[in-house]
Amino acid sequence: MAMIRVEPVKVQVRTNWFDGRPREISWGEHKLPVMGLASVRDESSAYPVVVGPRTVFEVDTPLARVTLSFRHRTRRWTIEGLDEERRTAA
Repeated sequence: MAMIRVEPVKVQVRTNWFDGRPREISWGEHKLPVMGLASVRDESSAYPVVVGPRTVFEVDTPLARVTLSFRHRTRRWTIEGLDEERRTAA
């Protein structure tokens, strides 16, 4: 099954202090630990100056693979995609 694009949802993300990798995703009462990092895409030059750069992370959680984006200008994290079929191997 393919990644499902969703309306961006604002979330809180705890990151590794040294390399900035996501460690935990939380929104509302839900908290998901990040089990692994599948890919990182730096989109610094893909956006106009007004919108600002972003970095996209695909991470594995116990429930699904999640596409997270970090907008550098506003310093906000959002979830932009889910793939429940691509879970980490237990």
